[in-house]
Formats: sequence, C-alpha cells, structure tokens
Amino acid sequence: MEKALRWGILSAGLIAHDFTTALRSLPRSEHQVVAVAARDLARAQDFARKHEIPKSYGSYTELTKDPEVDVVYVAVQHPQHLGAVLQCLAASKPVLCEKPLGVTAAEVREMVAAARARGLFLMEAIWTRFFPAAETLRSLLCQGALGELRVVRMDFGIDGVDDTVTAILQYPGGLQASFSCSITTELSNSLSVYGTKGKAEIPSTMWCPTELVVNGKKTEFPLPKVADAETFNYLNSIGMVYEAQHVRQCLLQGLKESPVMPLAESELLADILEEARRQIGLRFLQDRT
Repeated sequence: MEKALRWGILSAGLIAHDFTTALRSLPRSEHQVVAVAARDLARAQDFARKHEIPKSYGSYTELTKDPEVDVVYVAVQHPQHLGAVLQCLAASKPVLCEKPLGVTAAEVREMVAAARARGLFLMEAIWTRFFPAAETLRSLLCQGALGELRVVRMDFGIDGVDDTVTAILQYPGGLQASFSCSITTELSNSLSVYGTKGKAEIPSTMWCPTELVVNGKKTEFPLPKVADAETFNYLNSIGMVYEAQHVRQCLLQGLKESPVMPLAESELLADILEEARRQIGLRFLQDRT
C-alpha cells in the first residue's frame, strides 16, 4: 500500500497558509503536513496550531533534519529561495519551491545542479500547468487541434506584479508570443492561442484557470470543493492540490524532476526573464557582474 507523502512547510506566510490548507483538503492517506518552520518559533507554533500540524520549528535547519519529512515545500520570499533550497537538498530532502525558483538564471542553475548532483527531486511550483483547463489546452496543442500555431497572447494586470512591461518572443517556424504585465491598470488576465485551424482562449484568471474556450465552445473545470470554514489569501488557491498530487506521483515513480515542469524549463524561464530585465535596464543585487 502506498504511504502518505509527509510534507514539511518552510515558512509560515500567506502562500504557505494557502498551500497547507489545500493539502489538508486531500486524503490523509495520501498527503500529511507533519512539520512547519519559520525564523520565529512563535509564528511557526501559531501556524501549526491553526493547521493542526504536529511539529513546529524556529529554524529551517531543524525542519530539514526531521526524518519524518519526506518533501519540503519552500515558501519563503524568493530572494531566500536559493539558500533554503540548497539547505533542503543538502539534507537529502526533495523540494517543491514556489515561483520564481531563483532571482537570477545563475541561482536557478545552481539549484538545478545541486539537485542533479544529489539525485533529488526539485520542481518549481508553476501551479498553472497542473490545472485541468491548462492540461486540456496543452493536450489539444500536442494533438494539433489548432493547426500550426501562429500567435500567443497573454496579459496579467493585477496589484502585486511588476510595473507595465510587454515582451515579445519569436519562435522558430514563425510563432510569435507576447505577454504584458502591469500594476498600474487592470488587464483582461486572459490567454489566447491562435493557430491555422482555430483559436483557444482562457478568458480570465489565466494563471489559475477554470474554463477553456476552443473555437467558441466553452468548457468549465470546477475547482475542488473545500469546507465552508476554510479561507484562502489568493484566488483559486485550492487549485494548489493539482501540483501537490503531481509531486506525489513523481516521487512514487522515483522521478528526479517533473515531466510537466522539467528543470530545463525553469532554466529557460529564468533566461527569458533575465533578458527582459536586461533590455529594460533592471538589475537586482543578485545579478553577477
């Protein structure tokens, strides 16, 4: 009988709350949260009480050394991802790390190299890929249902993201993709894919989609139900169950990385973002000269 995957939660912040709440909606025979760590023990203890977690730690090191933790969910702020992930890997813990995996492409490559050197699972938590609507769209594209792809458009305008930026990506074969993000205006938050045989669209909340429109036909993908008393900080956070279930399946199969969100794509995403920053003249303290 397959045993439950025992999670350790690194951080007691808002996204950690949502992920833990999502995990606790899944069968305990498959997923259990056994420990939480924060830099302040009182915060970890409060988080543990709220989520009925048996162990709380006042340091990340204590959690990574816990033999009952099978996998660590890293939810610290992204400038601290590198140190936290490397610490987990050094303790032989598989890791699901919140996005972005690293501040720079060099940080991402350092984490990827460490995971591969130790033969440990590492995945960037790009939760969007695991929503059924996104999986259905990916399947349609793989089947050639839209013909040859020509244009992909996406925008993300909501408080909390970068100031207004638009990037255009040119792919071999003539495909062009563009994305816009803005903190200063509300955008449609949609994704559109145009091919020689039609169009597919996620009309809103494309980062946590619940519907897909293909050539005018809409299909809805309801989210899992949660207890009325459960609350989340972010929209559709119950959808984190999809990536959690995927991680469990990967580990049960002995995989060292996800076939849906492979490490090479985390490196590619970091490269794209770094080039975009270079072109607009944005540098971080972590950028190497």
